[in-house]
Amino acid sequence: MKRLYQLRQFIVFSQLSKWFIISCIVGILSGLGSAVLLASLEWATDWRESHVWIIALLPLGGFLSGWLYYRYGKTVEAGNNLLLEEIHNSKKIIPLRMAPMVLLGTILTHLFGGSAGREGTALQIAASLADQLTKIFNFTSSDRRILLMAGLSGGFASVFGTPLAGTIFGLEVLAIGTINHNALFPCLIAAVVGDRMTLSLGLHHTAYRHATLIPAINLMELISAILAGLAFGITAMLFAKLTHRFSHFFKSKISYAPLRPAIGGLIIALIVWEIGTKYIGLGIPTIVEAFNQQLPPWDFAAKIGLTALTLGAGFKGGEVTPLFFIGATLGNALSLILPLSAPLLAGMGFVAVFGGAANTPISATLMGIELFGIESGVFIAIACTMSYLSSGRAGIYSAQKIGSGKYHFMSKEEELNLDSHSPSTPKNEELVP
Repeated sequence: MKRLYQLRQFIVFSQLSKWFIISCIVGILSGLGSAVLLASLEWATDWRESHVWIIALLPLGGFLSGWLYYRYGKTVEAGNNLLLEEIHNSKKIIPLRMAPMVLLGTILTHLFGGSAGREGTALQIAASLADQLTKIFNFTSSDRRILLMAGLSGGFASVFGTPLAGTIFGLEVLAIGTINHNALFPCLIAAVVGDRMTLSLGLHHTAYRHATLIPAINLMELISAILAGLAFGITAMLFAKLTHRFSHFFKSKISYAPLRPAIGGLIIALIVWEIGTKYIGLGIPTIVEAFNQQLPPWDFAAKIGLTALTLGAGFKGGEVTPLFFIGATLGNALSLILPLSAPLLAGMGFVAVFGGAANTPISATLMGIELFGIESGVFIAIACTMSYLSSGRAGIYSAQKIGSGKYHFMSKEEELNLDSHSPSTPKNEELVP
């Protein structure tokens, strides 16, 4: 018996050693990819801000991006949903072309003035690079699944500087209500190494944390946090549904794919001509302002509209940084009616809208603690939980499955049928056993 125990311990140690090496490689690839992405987007943003006239060429940029994917990127066009589908049902190695294609598409979006983020790009770069290791190590389907999950964690952690949130994101995003712990170690190592790799290359993340007095949790503060979380969740649901509806509209009305972002870009350029450039790009300056001063209460709504239109029309980029913008500015606006400070509500909204839209409340909570400190952790956790519960079945990742579901009083089948009549709602047709 003792010899059998020692043998099992040896097997465990050897497997952990193997996955430590593999996860370090994944983390290095993720960090390198995110560093290139962050540097490229910084250049694109600075150039656009110095040459605002380029926004008039957004339709041309949209057509170019759409044509490149139409001509060379049909196999990787599904983006993040392709990654999730491969994790759920392993079929074939993700083409290496996904990384340069999504990088170029995202740069074009930001250079010409679209409203999008960067998380989707980082995830696709990291996972597609990581999946090439399958050719070297000849992974089984189960090991490849873990490899891709580690890629998601490494990409998320390295692009936002949040290794703990990145670790859990790679586990949590796959299925609503279910976390598979068998990939915990690889996801953790890939996230930590990816984050450190990006930092070692001289890329730094925006500091959002600002000193603010965190009140004690009493009945009034508890109710206020719950109400704020409900507002964040409803807003997350609105964003997801509107993005899916725009996508459905463009695909149903315009058969030639490159014309979709071209026409969408024309509409966005006209809107920006009227209202200015505040709501395009990542919007990081406005996010920072949400922690320091009172902003117009409609900022979050304008960002929802422009981002949903940008992504729905077929431009490349992520959803998460715009969700940070939406959440932070909504929290800032809620400070006008709730007895909590604007910085605290901005921080709560920053992560809670993302958590509700991505159906990842634990990742969002950890991100809030990493970015804003443990002192506000209880408020952040309440906001993220309520946002997750009130955002319904709609989410930004249509390939996300339903695991145990969100609601203990509802079966998975009943939850699957929620809002199934709406063409703009992803159906999450497969259940996770």
